[in-house]
Amino acid sequence: MAGGLILTSAFPPAGAWPLAPLGPALLVVALQGRSLRASFAVGLLFGLALFVPLLSWLINLAWYAWAALAIAEAVIFALLAVGQRMLLSLRAWPVAVAGWWVAAEALRDRWPYAFPWGRLAMSQAGAPTVPWTAIGGAPLLSFLLALTGSTLAWLLLAPGSAVGLRRRLVPALAFAGATGLALAGGLLPVDPVPAGTPAATVAAIQGDVPHATNLPDLLRATTVTANHAAATQKLAEQVRAGKRPAPDLVIWPENSTDLDPRQYPPVFGTITAAVQAIDRPVLVGEVLRNPLRNVGQLWTPAHGPGPLYVKRQLVPFGEYIPFRGLLSHVTSLVALQPENFTAGRRAVVFHVGPIRLGDVICYEVGFDGLVSSEVRAGANLLAVQTNDATFEVDGQLGESLQQLAMARIRAVESDRAVVVASTTGVSAVIAPDGTLVAHTGTWRQAILESRVPLLHTITLADRVGAGPEYLITALTVGAFGWAAYGWAVARRRRRSATRA
Repeated sequence: MAGGLILTSAFPPAGAWPLAPLGPALLVVALQGRSLRASFAVGLLFGLALFVPLLSWLINLAWYAWAALAIAEAVIFALLAVGQRMLLSLRAWPVAVAGWWVAAEALRDRWPYAFPWGRLAMSQAGAPTVPWTAIGGAPLLSFLLALTGSTLAWLLLAPGSAVGLRRRLVPALAFAGATGLALAGGLLPVDPVPAGTPAATVAAIQGDVPHATNLPDLLRATTVTANHAAATQKLAEQVRAGKRPAPDLVIWPENSTDLDPRQYPPVFGTITAAVQAIDRPVLVGEVLRNPLRNVGQLWTPAHGPGPLYVKRQLVPFGEYIPFRGLLSHVTSLVALQPENFTAGRRAVVFHVGPIRLGDVICYEVGFDGLVSSEVRAGANLLAVQTNDATFEVDGQLGESLQQLAMARIRAVESDRAVVVASTTGVSAVIAPDGTLVAHTGTWRQAILESRVPLLHTITLADRVGAGPEYLITALTVGAFGWAAYGWAVARRRRRSATRA
């Protein structure tokens, strides 16, 4: 439980990134010498201590959503912890345990429904370790952090007697080496912004959302759109007055209109007036119907709505209901989302002058392949459109800050500036080295405007894609197979000895 709570503290809102390796270290100590059944219990306690507080912002949606997701993630973690216990029988178990973390995260990112929260790497925004993501992506950084933790556990478990001092030297050196290797990321030259690099001025609009939760849906939706239009018109007035430079591009957040502008002429008119006032292209977060889609659509003063990006990674139990047919026999809650959203199928790059904008929407920032696919498609700038209003009630900032940390890591991973536009905050402009150029508070209307570089370099991480994750996972599965074979042989020997 201590390990799970310490690991949670490494993530925002606490954000104590140096604590990240201590979680894996204490899990090894707790698993050492346990039976497989007891290892499941240890993993369950660790998982609950990690996911219950980490996902506490879900209580603003529904307490049962928080409980169901945290418990489900903890049970999956517990099942996987049995595998880690088996790996501890290998001679090179510190390396195998580090691989286990990468393999476990890869599985949880994909099954039984995609949910990437709680990855070790995502605790490191702003840390000197984070440049490793430009080399091998988030999986490589998770591996190095877990290796630091597993070698620390090796040192803690070494004999403490005078005779054992010599036996502690090797794990001590291994721990020092793993720690130094992780921190050496700060020495990597992964953020070259050459002189003469093209740049563009980009604005992010945070229109804010009504605090009252009992407003009729139609009134609430039109108010949100009107707020973003008003903030954009305010920016246009400041540009005309010479108080701000004219932006090359304006970005509105996810759900800046929940009403399909094609079906609601007043919404269409509100957006059109704002676009014409600023006289620049505006990326608008919309919900379109027939079919139901979550999109970012580029509006221009001359042509109105144009090309659009359709969200590819949908939120389970939010934008679609997994196992809908099965769950409908168990609970009526599936009726809360009566129609599944339709997912997009491809990366889209918006062309705005020299800007090649790649867009990811909210939840998608947690998925390695989605972000890198936008860069490989030619994006020289990234946008994250998000709506955090549901999860920020009563000052809960966990979801927004955790998502912002992911966006900062994506900036380093792909060597791109990232613009985060949120309905209620935190909105931000992030430099390619992950630093916050500008950011807002929450539950207020705000305008962010910054000059950002337009880089075209492709990092090694984006070139190799999921290769490091696949390789580490495959080697870990092989190590697990060897460990399982050893357990089976030992068990047969014990049975034979008992019969004799």
